[in-house]
Amino acid sequence: MSSTDKGSFLDQDSHKPPVIRPNDIGQSFLRAARSGNLNKLLDLISKGADIHTTNSNGLNALHLTAKEGHYEIAKVLLERGVDPQVITKKGNIPLHIASLAGQIENGFTPLYMAAQENHLEVVKLLLANGANPTLTTDDGFTPLAVALQQGHERTVTLLLESHSRGKVCLPALHIAAKKDDVKAANLLLNGEISVDHQSASGFTPLHIASHYGNINMCQLLISRGSNINFQAKNNITPLHVAAKWGNTQVVEILIRADAELECRTRDGLTPLHCAARSGHVSCVKLLLVANAQHSAKTRNGLTPLHVAAQGDHADCIHLLLHAGANVDDITVDCLTPLHIAAHCGNLKAAKVLLQFGCDVNARALNGFTPLHVAAKKNRSKIVELLLKHGASIESSTETGLTPLHVAAFMGHVSIVLMLIQHGASPDSPTMRQETALHLATRANQEECVRILLRHGAEIDSKSRGDVTPLHIAARMGQVNVMEILLQHGANWRLASKDSYTALHIAAKEDQVEIVRMLLDADADISVKTKAGFTPLHVAVKYSNTNVAQALMDRGAKIDMESKSRLRPIHLAAHYGSIELVSILLKHNCEINCQAKNGFTPLHIACLRGFPKVVEMLIHNSANVNAQSVNGFRPLHLAAQVGSAPISSMLLLAQAESNAASKNGVTAMHLAAQEDSVEVAKLLVKHGAKLDPHTKAGYTPLHTACHFGQVHMVRYLLSQGADVNLRNIRESNCLHLAAQQGHSQIVYVLLEAKCDPNVRNKYSWTPAHIAKKQHYLNIFEALRQVTDCVTNWEEETSLMLKQVEQIYAEAAASQNKKHELPMSRNLVRQHLGAELERPDLMAEHMVTDTEEEIGDYTMLPGSPLFARTAVDSQMEPNLVQAVVQNLSHGIHVGDASQRALSEEQLDSFSEMHPMMSAPPKVRGPFSNMKWSSFGREDKLSTISDSIETIIDFTAILAAV
Repeated sequence: MSSTDKGSFLDQDSHKPPVIRPNDIGQSFLRAARSGNLNKLLDLISKGADIHTTNSNGLNALHLTAKEGHYEIAKVLLERGVDPQVITKKGNIPLHIASLAGQIENGFTPLYMAAQENHLEVVKLLLANGANPTLTTDDGFTPLAVALQQGHERTVTLLLESHSRGKVCLPALHIAAKKDDVKAANLLLNGEISVDHQSASGFTPLHIASHYGNINMCQLLISRGSNINFQAKNNITPLHVAAKWGNTQVVEILIRADAELECRTRDGLTPLHCAARSGHVSCVKLLLVANAQHSAKTRNGLTPLHVAAQGDHADCIHLLLHAGANVDDITVDCLTPLHIAAHCGNLKAAKVLLQFGCDVNARALNGFTPLHVAAKKNRSKIVELLLKHGASIESSTETGLTPLHVAAFMGHVSIVLMLIQHGASPDSPTMRQETALHLATRANQEECVRILLRHGAEIDSKSRGDVTPLHIAARMGQVNVMEILLQHGANWRLASKDSYTALHIAAKEDQVEIVRMLLDADADISVKTKAGFTPLHVAVKYSNTNVAQALMDRGAKIDMESKSRLRPIHLAAHYGSIELVSILLKHNCEINCQAKNGFTPLHIACLRGFPKVVEMLIHNSANVNAQSVNGFRPLHLAAQVGSAPISSMLLLAQAESNAASKNGVTAMHLAAQEDSVEVAKLLVKHGAKLDPHTKAGYTPLHTACHFGQVHMVRYLLSQGADVNLRNIRESNCLHLAAQQGHSQIVYVLLEAKCDPNVRNKYSWTPAHIAKKQHYLNIFEALRQVTDCVTNWEEETSLMLKQVEQIYAEAAASQNKKHELPMSRNLVRQHLGAELERPDLMAEHMVTDTEEEIGDYTMLPGSPLFARTAVDSQMEPNLVQAVVQNLSHGIHVGDASQRALSEEQLDSFSEMHPMMSAPPKVRGPFSNMKWSSFGREDKLSTISDSIETIIDFTAILAAV
C-alpha cells in the first residue's frame, strides 16, 4: 500500500486497524518469501495468506525462496504443504531454480560440478540458462579454477568466453591475456587454440597483453611463437599499443624480440609517433636508443616532433631534438612543429622549439605563419611569446592577410590590441585592398571595429570595387557596426565602382533598419546610380516591400526616372510584384508613364506574363491601347507570350484587336508565330482579321507556315485564311514551309489547294527550294504536283551560276574599296530568296544588368517590320560562306541543320527568329567574393593535417 493510501485510510478512522485486501496480502507474502523475512511470512500466514499464490510469471513463494537460497523459509513452506513439483510458465520446478542459482550446500553448484567432471554440454546448458560462473565454493574455488586444475581445456575455454549472462565477449586466450592468467593461457595453448588467434576487431592476445602491460603474458606468448609484428585493425602492431600506453617493459621486451621499429599504421604512425604523442618519455628514449627514425612521417607529413608538440610534451621534444630531429620539419601543408604548438596553444612546446632556434616566421602552404595561426586560434600567450622572439607582425599570406586581419575577422580583441601595440598597421591592405576594418565589419566584430577606429584605422578605406566598410555593414545588415561607423563619421555619400551607395546596397539587401539609420544620418534619398536608379528603384527591383515603404514614408519620389526613363512602377510590373504595384498606385504614381522606348507598365506586365498585375493596372485605368515607339501595344505582347488570360482582359477592356505596329505586325501575327491558338480564337472573337499584311507582305498564315506551327495553320485555314496570298517577294505559304522543311504543313497546304506552281520573284518554285535544301520527301511530294518545270537539273545549275557571278562581283568591288557596290542589294535579295524568313516583333527583348532591368530602348530589327536595313553592308567572307553552302547543298533552313551560325544568318536575314530570354539578374557586388576570406586562407581550418591528427586516446577503443 502506498503512503497515499495509508494516509487516506487513517483519515477515515484512525482507531481501526488497517484492513489488508486479498491481493495485497498475497503480494506481501511473496515479497517476504523472496526477501527471506521468516517472521513476516509467518505473520501473513496467520492472517490468512494463501501459501500457493503466484506472481505474473507463475512463480510461487517456494520458487522465489529457492532462487534466493532461503533454506529456513523453504523448509517452512514444504512443511505447510507447498507442492515442490509446481511448474512455472517457463517449465521450471523449485529444484531447477535452486540448481541454476547455485544454492547447494557448501557452494558446490551444478555448474561447479559439471566443470569439474568436464561435462561440456551440461556446462553449456547451465550457462545458457543463467547459471552464475563467478560463484565460489566455501573454499573460494570457481568453476573455472576447478576446470583449470583438472586440465579440461574446452571447458576452460567455454567458461572464459562467457560472462554471467552467457554472452560471448573476447576469446578465451584474449581474456587470459587481459587477466595475465599465465596458467590458463598455457592450458589453452596446449590445445587447439592458435597463439595469434584474432578477436572480432583483429587483435591478437599479444596486442591485449601489450595494452595492459602484462609482462609475464607477453613473454609467454612470444615464447610460444606469437607474431610480434602482427598487424591488427588499421595496421596496429603490439609495439604501437605498448608505446601508446607507455608500457616501457613491454616495449623493451618487444624490441629485444626484434619487433619492427618502423611499422606503420594505416595513417603512417610509427611506435615513436605513438609514444611521443602520449608523452611517454621512457618509451621515446627506448625507441630512439633502438635507432627508431625520428624523421618518420605520417601520410600527412607529421613527424614524432610534430605530434609531441601537439601534446605539449616538452621532455619528448627535448629528446627528439637532441637525437637530431629537424626543428623546422614540415608536413604536406608545410606546417612546422611551431605551427602545431601555436594552433594548440601549447606554450611549453613552443618555448622549447624556439630555444632550439626554429623559424618563427615559417610559412605554411596557405601562407600562414605561426603568428597567423595563434591569432586565428586566440592563443594570446603564444602571440606574446612569438612577438618576443621576433615574429614578423606584418607578414602576409599570398592574398595579403596579416595576423591583424585574421584576429580582427575572428574577433579576438586582446590579440588585436596586442598586435596594434606592437606596431601592426590597421590599414594594411590585402590583395583585394581590404583592411582589418573591412574584415572586422564583415564578421560583425563590434569591439574589434571600435578598437581599430580608436587606433586610427581609415574609416572610409576602399577595397577593390571601391567598397568601404560602410558598404559591407549595409549589405550584411549589421546594425551595431553601422551605428559605430556612422558615429565615427563614415561617409554615406561614397559609392562603389558600380555606383551603389550604402543606401542603394541596403535597399537591395532588404535591410530596413540600415535604411532608416542612413536616412537618420541625412543620406540622400534620391541619390542615383550611373544608370539613374534611386534607392527606391533598387528596392522595387528586388521586391523589397518593407524597404520601399520605408523610403516612401521618408519622402522618396515615386516618379523619378532612370536614364532610360524607367520609373519604379515599371520595375514593379517587370518583376510581378503585385504588392508594390498596389503601394505605388496608392501613392498616385503615373500609371501610363512611358520608358524611353514607349513601354508603359502595362506593356511590361503583359510581356512578363503577370495576369494579376495586368488586372490591377487595367482596374486603375491603364491605357490598353498605349503604343510604344515602334507602335506595339500591350495586346501584341500578350499574344507574343501566348497568354490567353491576359489577352482576354485586354480585349474586354477595349484593346484594338487589329492594331498594327509601324511595320504592320498585328497581335494575330504574333499568336501565329507562337502557335497560340487560344489567343487567336480570342482575337477572332473580337473581330481580328485573318489576313492582315505586314509591310513586308506577311500574313499570319505565312508566319505560322515558316515557324512550323501546324495547329495554327489548320486553325487559320479552318477560319478561311487565304492560302495563296504572297509576300513582297511573291512567295506563298508553300515556299516558306518548304524552305524550313515542315513536311506536315506542306501536306496540309496542298490539301488546302495552295498552288505549288507559283514562282517567286527569283523564279523559284516551292519544289526548287525543297530540292536545294535537300528535303527530299518534300521535294518528291511537290515535284509530282509541279507542272511548270521540265528540267530540274538545268534550272538548278543556272541558279548556282547566278549566285557565283554575284559573289565574284561583290568580291572584286570589296578588293577595291573594302565595301560592296550597288550589286550588294542583289546579293542580299538573291540569298534572301533562299533564306527567306518572316519577321518577328523583337523590340521586347529584356536585358537586365546588375543595376537595372533593360532600358527597353534597344529595338532589334525585323522583316515583318518594313525595314530599310536590307541595304546594310554584308561581309564578303559571309557571302562566300553562304555561296559555298548553297553549292554543296547544305541545309540552311532547318534550325537543327544550319551550317551557318545564328549570328551569320542574322546578318543577312530579315529578322531575328526567336525571343531572347532576359539575362540573369546580378547584384552590384557580383564580382566580390564575400566568403573568400574564410575559403582562400583557410580561416575555418588551419590545416587538415592539424585538425585530423589521430586521436591516440581512441586507438585501442576496440580492445
